[in-house]
Amino acid sequence: MNYKISTEPGARLRIDKWLWAARFFKTRSLAADAVEKGRVRIGGAPVKPAKDVRVGDLVDIEIERIVWQVQVLGICEVRGPASVAQTLYAETADSRERRTAELERRKTYREPAAELHGRPTKRDRRIIDKLSGGG
Repeated sequence: MNYKISTEPGARLRIDKWLWAARFFKTRSLAADAVEKGRVRIGGAPVKPAKDVRVGDLVDIEIERIVWQVQVLGICEVRGPASVAQTLYAETADSRERRTAELERRKTYREPAAELHGRPTKRDRRIIDKLSGGG
């Protein structure tokens, strides 16, 4: 299939559609939800899903508390393979450093509550009560 990528400065596309085409989100509705929640900013300002992104814009994208800062290099109307999607943007050097540092921190430090799912068992409750000085 032929994926037409527009790199002209006047080219524009809805931000939610661009995020989906650039493979930051699996579905366009997930991209729109992230934009609605303020996790996507163009030029530092929060936007709405219908906001147009243009070639040359600086976009901040927060995914699972990791912030990507990318420069828009191209616009593509359809979602293609990852090799095509990677040509639509370039991550800034500062963003790459911060992102790798955060990923390294996550490898070395585990959140204690991440392993807990649902309500504590009877045994867990006894341990919690013993540690907190209750009962």
